[in-house]
Parts: sequence; structure tokens; C-alpha cells
Amino acid sequence: SKAEMRHTCRGTINLATANITVEDSCNFIISNGGAQTYHLKASSEVERQRWVTALELAKAKAVKMLEESDDSGDESVSQTDKTELQNTLRTLSSKVEDLSTCNDLIAKHGTALQRSLSELETLRLPAESTEKIKQVNERATLFRITSNAMINACRDFLMLAQTHGKKWQKSLQHERDQRIRLEETLEQLAKQHNHLERAFRGATVLPASASGTGGPAKDPCCPAKGDLSDEDDDNEFFDAPEIITMPESMGHKRTGSNISGTSSDISLEEQYKHQVEDTKKEKRTRIPYKPNYSLNLWSIMKNCIGKELSKIPMPVNFNEPLSMLQRLTEDLEYHELLDRAARCESSLEQLCYVAAFTVSSYSTTVFRTSKPFNPLLGETFELDRLEENGYRSLCEQVSHHPPAAAHHADSKHGWTLRQEIKITSKFRGKYLSIMPLGTIHCVFHSSGNHYTWKKVTTTVHNIIVGKLWIDQSGEIEIVNHKTGDKCVLKFVPYSYFSRDVARKVTGEVTDPTGKVHFVLLGTWDEKMDCYKVTLSTGDNGAEGRQRAHEAEDSRVLLWKRNPLPKYAENMYYFSELALTLNAPENGTAPTDSRRRPDQRLMENGRWDEANAEKQRLEEKQRISRKRREAEAARATEDG
Repeated sequence: SKAEMRHTCRGTINLATANITVEDSCNFIISNGGAQTYHLKASSEVERQRWVTALELAKAKAVKMLEESDDSGDESVSQTDKTELQNTLRTLSSKVEDLSTCNDLIAKHGTALQRSLSELETLRLPAESTEKIKQVNERATLFRITSNAMINACRDFLMLAQTHGKKWQKSLQHERDQRIRLEETLEQLAKQHNHLERAFRGATVLPASASGTGGPAKDPCCPAKGDLSDEDDDNEFFDAPEIITMPESMGHKRTGSNISGTSSDISLEEQYKHQVEDTKKEKRTRIPYKPNYSLNLWSIMKNCIGKELSKIPMPVNFNEPLSMLQRLTEDLEYHELLDRAARCESSLEQLCYVAAFTVSSYSTTVFRTSKPFNPLLGETFELDRLEENGYRSLCEQVSHHPPAAAHHADSKHGWTLRQEIKITSKFRGKYLSIMPLGTIHCVFHSSGNHYTWKKVTTTVHNIIVGKLWIDQSGEIEIVNHKTGDKCVLKFVPYSYFSRDVARKVTGEVTDPTGKVHFVLLGTWDEKMDCYKVTLSTGDNGAEGRQRAHEAEDSRVLLWKRNPLPKYAENMYYFSELALTLNAPENGTAPTDSRRRPDQRLMENGRWDEANAEKQRLEEKQRISRKRREAEAARATEDG
């Protein structure tokens, strides 16, 4: 459609930034630096040259147009600023002239008034009347003096505005010049960075090719394989040194718990201690970048159609370095919504914030297509944020088959949250359905309001082919068991043919009689708004809701998603909270998720070791379960 023409469509190359290179007599290549490349063949060398010349001319024209549009943009902004300033000054001048006219009129009428009052004083009137006339005369004089002072102040203000207007103009021009200089410097730095990156790649390839010839030792930052130059063009933007150096500096402390244990040749106790000391100072804002390992998901999933996902042994390649217990704790990212709800006097308003909190727990899933680690039985995760955010949270895996977790969080701001979640999942071929079972409870201490709700179904699409994407669908009914208030949230499933906004959520807050008081509208990945419904006499509910929906002045922004950290796409699209969850901390239990060796190895980019460690832990858990089942059978026989 015409609307799409403004955006880049798949397969297009912007001529202004394109590279046009001749390969041989008939072939030439158009590329935009790696993401898109066209190999074109002409019937003859003459025809090839005609095409290359035409494309080069078109490229020059595109570059010129781009520069002109940028320049004209700056000029128009500058001209707009000048015009706006002049208009403002002109308006101020006219207002002061109006005030001067008023001043003249006041002075004229004031003089006439005083003359009339003086004439009244000469008349033979009772003493009381004469006194009153003198008072009125004095007040009229004061009024004239005050109005003159006001006019003078307005004139001074105009002079100041004119003086400062010129200064503002100069400051604005200075800022614009500074910005242009900064852009030029950044462009220069980007070119230098690109040049250094290419030089570094060339330097890392040479020692590998010259191995055994007594050449210089390999750079410790370069990969073990010296074949970066043979990689795909996309790897030009892949921050290789970051990924390879970070894992070695990160470690993991092993314990004798069910989760940790002895392993082949991994000993990272010292690094773990150093890392704990570092995390005590400040919360971490980054983790090692995700390695660029490729693995065919379909090759593993094709034999699993219709099976329970938790029973399928999956390599860490499809995981993110967080446990399911840590993902549950991420529900508290927008805890301030519950803090605000605790301060609400109205239970209906409180319900609006609780509804926004339930929606906010899905905001982190929009880009997170990797699955969390299945927790081992007895695994725990504790998050103590009493000092920073006023809450403490504890999760535990209480059942392995079916997987079930218990989560409890307390806040000093007056609320308690608890949930028991069982995850069931089915692979349907094209998509994967994840159905969380169990109820979430939220209790506010001061009012005693007790809310419950359940989660909706999460669907992962494009398992076989295409880019993975996630959708939420279904209904959530939030009930206040003390007052009987309800909120029904509808998560609209994505439809290619729908004109609705994607990831839409709608809701209504009703009292025990079913009367609608608030309408909620938003998306589960961006924000939620609230509109108050006020029904006038004779209106039915639908008309009233529609009117509230349209009344922008009644809109209240309940929740808005926090922006992702910088380079989040290289760090599993983790939020700021998620980046801190697996950071080692002192005083954690031996069963804490932070101490899982396979998860730690994966976070550090050592995926092969992580897969081996994951298999060892799962086998250990299977043996432990069989032993428990045998003991239970013997106990049953013994009565």
C-alpha cells in the first residue's frame, strides 16, 4: 500500500548508501553492506556498463537529494524559529500598546471622576456624605497610580523580551553549529572504527594461516579459529571480541547441593568470588553477548509434535541464561504499580492499577523467543530489593512433573503477592502453546482487598520456518473477593486481516452490580490507559462507555513499558531487571538459580560445556527421582 512506501520493505536497497561493484565483463553487484546483496548479470559488457553508469548517476542523485532535504530541514527549522520569535514579540508589542491606550483612557476618566468628586465636595451636603466623597476621591487617585505602575512594568517586560530574544537567537544558532560539528566528528569516528575493525580482522586471520612458521603469538582476544574472513557478510557487525573475552572473566561457585555438584574439569571458585565482590558495588547493566551459534530448531522439534515440552531434552541453544523462577520474578519489574494501588482509597481505582500490573508482566516477552531453563526440583531464587524498591521475593520449584513453582513477594509499601504456577505446553507443529495454570493472589494490607487472577495462553509462532514471534491471547478475570469488584481483560490475538493495533488489550472495571466504572485500553507490550465512565440520564451502558472512550480529558496513563537497555538485542533482549537477576550475590542459598553451573556457563558463552553440564544435572535428577519413587513404593508396602 502507499502507507508502506515510507518504510523500508524487505529486499530493498537504498541507492544513497549502496555499493556498486563490477565483478567481471557481464556481472556486477549491488549491496548495502551485508544485509542485502544483489548479483546481477547483463547479456553483454556494453549493457552491463550502461546499467552501472545509470545506477551510479541515480546514486549520485539520491545522495544529492538526501543532502538537500537535510539542509532544507535545518533552514526551515531556523526560519520557523525566527518567524515564531518575531510573531511573539509582535504580539507582545501590540498588547503593550493596548495597555497604553487603556492607561490614557483611565487617566482621562480618572481626571473627570476626580473633577466630579471635587464639585460634589463644594455642594452643601451632610458631613457624613462629604467624608464618603473624600474616601472615594482617594481611592480613585490610588487606582490611577497603580494602573500607571502596571503600564510601566509591561513596557519594561517588552524591552527585556526584545533584548533576550536576540540572545536566544544567538544561543540557538550556536547549538545548531555545535550539533553539525558533532555529527561530522561522529561520522569521522565511525569511519575510523570501521577501518580499525577491518584491520583487526585481518591481523587475527594472519597468525592462523601462518601457524607453525614461527610467527607472532595469537592475540588472546581473537577466536580459536582464524577464519573470521570466511564468515558471512552479516558478521561484519558482530562484536566478536566482546563475546570471547567476557566468559573467561566470569565464574561460578560450586556446592554440594542437588543443583550444583562435581563436574568434569570446571573450577571457577576464585572468579565467582571476584564477581560477587563486583556485584556488591552496583547492579550490572550488561552480560556477555549472545554467541552466533546456528542450530536448526526443526531438526529437534519434528519428533516432538503433540508432546509435553518439559519432557523434551532441549539444548541450551534455544534457552536464555535465566531460570523459569527468575522469569516469574520478572513479573515484579513494575512493582510501583502495586505501590500506587496500595495508596488508592477507592477499590475501583485500585483495581485499575492491579489490572495494569497483570498486563505489564507480559511486556518483556515481545522479543524474548528463547525459553528459560527448567528449574530442578528444590531449586530456589531469592531477590532482596528491600532497600532499593521495598520488596523481597522468593521462588521455589516444588514439583518436577508436572513442573510447578511457588512464588511469594512481600513489600513494605503495603502489599503481598503470591502465585503457584504450573506450566503446560504443547508443540503443534507450526506453533508452540504455553498454558500457565494456577492462581495469582495479591493482598493489600491496609484495606484488606484480596485480588486473584490467572494468566493467559502464550503462543510461539513460526517454529518451522520464518522468524519466531510471540503472541498472548485469552481473557483474564481479576476479582476483588472483599468488595465483589471485577475487571475482565481481553488479550486480542494477532490477525493478519484485522485493522486493530497489534497486541491490543481491552478491559472493563465493574462493581458488584455489573455497572462499568472504568474502561481500560492499550497493548501488552507498550502501555495501558484508563478512561472513567460517567453515564448521564437516559444513556445506556454502551453509549456511555463510548463517550468515555472518546473523552481524552478523562484518560489516565496507568503503565508504560521501560525502554530496553542499549545493545539489548545482543543480550537476549533482557530488560534492566533481567540483566541483574543472574548476577552472583553473597548469602544466597546453595539451591539458588544463580548457582546453576549450566546456566552460568551458557551466560558466559561456553555453550558446549553448558550442554554437557545440563545433561549431567538432568541425569542426576532422574536418578534422584527414581530413588524417591522406589522409597515411596517400599514405604507403601510397609504400610
